[in-house]
Amino acid sequence: MTATKQWGTEPYWGLDFDLDPQWCLTPAQQDLQSQLIDLCQRVLRPNALKSDAELIYPRENFKALAELGLLGLLVPKAWGGLGENHTCAAMVVETIARYGCPSTAMCFTMHTGAVAAALFRAAENPELQSVLRRLDKDVFIGTLSYSDPETGSHFWYPTSSRAEALAEGWQVFKKASWTTSAGFADWYIVQTTSPDFDGNYSDLSCFLIYKDEVKAEPSKWDALGLRGNQSGTLEVNGVTVPLNRMVGPKGDGASSNDETVDPFFLLCSSACWNGISLGAMDIAKRHVTRKKHVDVGMRVADYPTIQDYFGEAIMDTNASRCFVFSMAKLMDELTGDCDWSIHQDLSAMPRAQYLHWYWQIKFIAAKNVAHVCDKMLHACGGSGFKKDMEIERYLRDGKAGWVMGPTNEVLRQFVGKYALLGGFEALDYWNQSLNERVLHNELKKMDADEKRALAAQLLAEAEAMNGKVVAIA
Repeated sequence: MTATKQWGTEPYWGLDFDLDPQWCLTPAQQDLQSQLIDLCQRVLRPNALKSDAELIYPRENFKALAELGLLGLLVPKAWGGLGENHTCAAMVVETIARYGCPSTAMCFTMHTGAVAAALFRAAENPELQSVLRRLDKDVFIGTLSYSDPETGSHFWYPTSSRAEALAEGWQVFKKASWTTSAGFADWYIVQTTSPDFDGNYSDLSCFLIYKDEVKAEPSKWDALGLRGNQSGTLEVNGVTVPLNRMVGPKGDGASSNDETVDPFFLLCSSACWNGISLGAMDIAKRHVTRKKHVDVGMRVADYPTIQDYFGEAIMDTNASRCFVFSMAKLMDELTGDCDWSIHQDLSAMPRAQYLHWYWQIKFIAAKNVAHVCDKMLHACGGSGFKKDMEIERYLRDGKAGWVMGPTNEVLRQFVGKYALLGGFEALDYWNQSLNERVLHNELKKMDADEKRALAAQLLAEAEAMNGKVVAIA
């Protein structure tokens, strides 16, 4: 029999466990979930109100999460972590977002992505192992810095970055437009073009950078929602780091993206949007089952329209949740329950082949959260419009889902192109494949003189690329 969900000393006022896919979790994970719900009630949710009102970074919430060992959730037990898997990671993020603080859930998502990027190549790197051993003990918060001011949500294309090889290590230059926890995290995994970069933007490398080596502008952060996550600009301006601060071998960045950073970010951020959807439904349920219209002798929950809102929201959200947990289970199976030792073989990339599925879960969860939060606001009427009910905060936080990179516009086109035009190669991440159909169609529009002028221009550019200077009449 499913346990009753508790909220402090009282039964929970939202949806109970019978509407949660608890069969996805082991008994140990269900116990951890209960402990986390209790922590949300006591610590995380009260802090969320202040984070939202005053733009406060949720470090106090991270301290509380560290008490449960959650900063080292994925870290092997041999290195002091919980040794948990993808399914547990999705549950933890969803639980934090639903019962506690969506800003904390998103910061935790980015921390988890950074931890995964470090674990990917930590086997032969004592510096990375040292970071991973400190996570809970020192509340040592990590994050990812992959975006670029010139390419926005196309974060795989870092035009404003570079790294140079020095005798003593690497000199790292990075400018990022959006870095969650910027200036507040204790360590960063940053992506740049590789040392000896020759113009091929698929040649990327990752570096471990510490807090005192970055410049951030947290005072500029003031957003519609997720107001505690401090997602702002970040700069690493020519910092020299030792050789062991490169994460993996030179040129490993694309592999790191596809095998760890994208899968964990898309999985956990999708869980965050699902958690926000559920949190909004919980709040709305409390209101509509208590609010009475004495003139007709009915509660708001007694109206068929309100029941329809909830029925659709629950079904759509649970479809999204089961999709997310399905992908988490797949990743668990592919990796022997998130066994990081498989990556001692540098060519092992089991998660990456399913990347287009992770794009789908993010699109669905981000699309759903906006719809659900909107309908829950409608269900609560004018009361939901007031801040003290918290529906409006969840609505604002959920709006980040669609626009957070890769944006839903990018993802739906990726999936469409993948399906119609020939898989991953058709996506042309780094703008290297020629679209001959478009080229030949445009050339047909040119007259003879225009074609001669274009030919001369192209010949001059080709000679310049070969290091020659040619005069064109």
